[in-house]
Amino acid sequence: MAEGTHAAKLDDPGSDSQHRGVERGEGEGVEQEKARLAIDGLSAAQREVLERCLHTLTHAKNDSHTLAALLLITRLCPAGQLDSVTLRRIFEAVGLSLPARLLVTAVRGSDSSGLPPEELLSLGTALLAALTTDPEMAAHPQLLATIPLLLGLLANGSKWSPEIQAQHQTRQGMEPDQPSHTNGKAESSQTGSEECTTENGASHFEVQLDEALAADCYQILFTVCALPQGPELLLSRGAIPSLCWALEKKQTLSHEKGLTLLGALLSGKTRDKAWRKHPKKLLSLLASVAQDFCQATDHTQLDMCAVVPQFLPSPSGTWTDADLKPKVVCMWAALRPILQAKLTPVQLGPVLVLSACLLDLCGWEPVGPPKFCCLLVNRACVEVRMGLEEPPGTELSPQLQQTLTACYRVMEAAMEQACSHQGEARQGDVQPQTAITGLSLQQSRQVLRVLEEAFSAVIYHLQQVDTSRYGDPFIFATFRSLCAWLAEETSCLKEEVTALLPFLIDYARSQLQGESPEKDLANWMSEMSVTGSSQGGAWTGKDALRYLLPALCHLSAEDAPRKVLLSVDTPALLVTFLTQAWGDLQAKGGAALVRDPSMETACSALLNFIVTEPECVGKDPCFKALEALLSDALPVLLHKPRLLVLAANLCTLGLMIGRLKPAPKAPVEAGQRRFFSTALRILRGALDSTSGPGPVRVSPAWEEWWDEAGELWRLGLQALGGCVKAQPWICTLLREEGWLSHTLSMLGSCSALPDPHTQAALEEALCAVALQCPLCRQDISTLVKCGANGALGSLGTLRKSLGTT
Repeated sequence: MAEGTHAAKLDDPGSDSQHRGVERGEGEGVEQEKARLAIDGLSAAQREVLERCLHTLTHAKNDSHTLAALLLITRLCPAGQLDSVTLRRIFEAVGLSLPARLLVTAVRGSDSSGLPPEELLSLGTALLAALTTDPEMAAHPQLLATIPLLLGLLANGSKWSPEIQAQHQTRQGMEPDQPSHTNGKAESSQTGSEECTTENGASHFEVQLDEALAADCYQILFTVCALPQGPELLLSRGAIPSLCWALEKKQTLSHEKGLTLLGALLSGKTRDKAWRKHPKKLLSLLASVAQDFCQATDHTQLDMCAVVPQFLPSPSGTWTDADLKPKVVCMWAALRPILQAKLTPVQLGPVLVLSACLLDLCGWEPVGPPKFCCLLVNRACVEVRMGLEEPPGTELSPQLQQTLTACYRVMEAAMEQACSHQGEARQGDVQPQTAITGLSLQQSRQVLRVLEEAFSAVIYHLQQVDTSRYGDPFIFATFRSLCAWLAEETSCLKEEVTALLPFLIDYARSQLQGESPEKDLANWMSEMSVTGSSQGGAWTGKDALRYLLPALCHLSAEDAPRKVLLSVDTPALLVTFLTQAWGDLQAKGGAALVRDPSMETACSALLNFIVTEPECVGKDPCFKALEALLSDALPVLLHKPRLLVLAANLCTLGLMIGRLKPAPKAPVEAGQRRFFSTALRILRGALDSTSGPGPVRVSPAWEEWWDEAGELWRLGLQALGGCVKAQPWICTLLREEGWLSHTLSMLGSCSALPDPHTQAALEEALCAVALQCPLCRQDISTLVKCGANGALGSLGTLRKSLGTT
C-alpha cells in the first residue's frame, strides 16, 4: 500500500471508537530523540526510516496513510523489539480506534476497505498485541471491548460471522455453558484462505486462523489476564466457554496456549466464580484433562502433575459423586504407580500436591487399597520430617513450602481416620468402619506412629518462629495443621505441646488483633482451597484462633496445660474472640443469622476455666466484660431457633459465673437482671408442658438440638441452684418470670421426666429454691401435699427436704 492509493474505508466500531492523532507540542522533538536513543540494534538508516514512519502516523490524513506506515514499521522492527517510548508514540498517533476498526471491518465481511479480511485481522491483532506490551494500554476500555471478538476468533476459527458473535453474546448472558458455534447452515467445507457465503442476506467469511493470528490473540488475552482485575475482566467477557470450545474443537494453539490461559483463570481468586457460572463446561474440561493425564507417558505425567490441580474445583463446591468420582478414580489409577516409584524431591512435590487436591475433593475411598493409602501418608510424613527438621535459620524454598503444605493436607485427611479407628478399637469393635476401607488395627497404629513423628517435626519448626514471621502464609499452614492434629489426638507429645502453648496463643492473638499482614494469608487461603471458618467464606484474622479452639477445649480441662494457658491470658483472648464474633453475627442481621460452631467451642473452653479455676472469675477483668456481652447477646438469641445451641452455651456460661458472685449490695444492675430474666425463659422452654398425662417430652424447638443442648440445659439448672444460694434476689425473679409455676405445673401433670439426669438436675434446682425462698417453698409444698402423683411425686430428695415424706 502506497500513499497514492485510495483511502481505505474502515467500519466504525461504535461508541468505543475515537479519532486518532494528537496535538503536537513543544516537547515532540525531545520525545523523538528519546525514542531514537532507546531503540538499540537498528542502523542509522533504519532509525531514520522509523522516524519518518512515526511522523507519517502522527500526520496521516486518512487510514491508507496510517496503514502504510504501520506496515512499514512492523517490517522494519518487530513489535517485541520496540521500546515503550516508541510504542507510546504509536498509540498516541493511532490510538486503539484503528485496530478495533480493523477487526470490526474484518468480521463484518465488508469489502469497502480494499483489503482482504485475513490481512485486516492480522494487522489489527498484531497492532493490539504490540500496544498491549504497555500494561496501561492493556487496561484501556477500547482494548477490553475487543476481547469478545478475539475470543470468538479463537473459539470458532475460520467460521466467524456477525451472527455467531451475536449468538455468542446472547448465550453468555442466557446459557453460559453453551458454546458459541455455527448452526451448520451455509457452512463451506473448503479450506481456502477466504470464502464468502450468504445466509438470509448476511455476509459470512472464512479466514484461516493461522498461528501468527492466534498467537497475537492469545498474547493480548494473557496480557489482560496479568492485570490486577484481569481474570475478572476475562471471566465477565465469556473467556471460559470460548476457550473450552476452542480446546474441544482443537483450534489453532488452543492446547498450547488456551489451556494455559484457562489454568490461570481457574487457579486464582476467580476459580469459584468460574465454576459456579460454567459448571458443565468445566466438568467437561476436567474430564478431558484427566483423560490426557491418564494416557500420558511417564515423563509427561510427571509434568502434568503440576498442571492438573488448576482444573480441579473447590472442595466446598456442590459436586456430586457422579460429577467428580469417575475423573478422580482415573487420576488415582495413574498416580499410584508414580507414588510407588523412586522420585527425586523435585519430582515428588507436584505429585503430593495433586494427591492432596484429590483427597480434598473425594476423600479416601477412590485412593486405592489400604496399603497404598498408608504409603501415601508415609511419604507425606517423611517429606515433612525431612523439610522441617533442619537447623534453625534454614530458609525453605517456595517449592518446598508448597510441597509441605500439601503434605499437611494429606496428614490431616489421615489423622481423623487413624484416630477414630484407634478409638473404636479401644472400645472393642472388631472391624471398625473408616473411610479407608479395610484399614487394619496394625496399619492404623503405623499411621499414628508416622503422624506423631511428623508432628514432632512440626512442633520443632514452630518453636523457631519469631514474631517477624507471623505474616508468613507457610507459618499459618503449619499452625493450622498442628491444630488439626491437636483437635483429634490429645494423648501424644503432651510435654512438647504444653511447652509450645505460649507461641500458639500469641500467634492466634496477633492474628485476631490484626498485628500481622492479612493479604498474603488471604491469598494463600484462596489458592490452597482452605475455607477460613466453619461457615466458609473469606479468610479473616479470627480464623487462626478458630482452628486452635478445639484443642483449647481439651487442654483447658487438664491441669498442666491449663496453668500455662492462664499464664498467657487465654480467657481474655477467648472473650475478645466471642465479642468480635458476636459483632460479626449481628452485622449479618435478621434471617441471615447462621450458626457459628466456633463460638460454641469458645464457650466450652471458657466453661472449663470457670469450673476448674473459680477464683479467676473474681480476679480477671475479662469475666466482667463477658458478663456484659452475655446480658446483651442472650435476649437477642431468645427467639432464634437456629442459634439455640449458642443460646444454651451463653445461658449456661452466665449461670456458672453467677453462682460464684456475691449478692449485690446495691440495687441489681439492669444488665444482670436482663440476663437472668432471659436465662429463665430459655430454661423454661426446653420441656413441653403440654405433654399431657404421659412422660414429659422435649419441646419441639429443642428436640433437634437436644443431643448438644440437653447437657448444657442440665448444667444450667444445676448452676441456677447455685445462683439462688449466692444471690437470693433471683428467687423473686423465678416467681415473676413464671419459671417456678411452669415447672411445678409440668411436674404435676406428667408421669415422668425424659431421663434420670434431667430429673436429678431439676430436683437439685428445686431443692435450692425451696431452701432459700420461703414463698417458693410454700408453693412447692402446697402442690406436693395435694397428693400429686405425677413426676413431682417421684422427686424423693425434694420431698425429703420439704419434710413431706
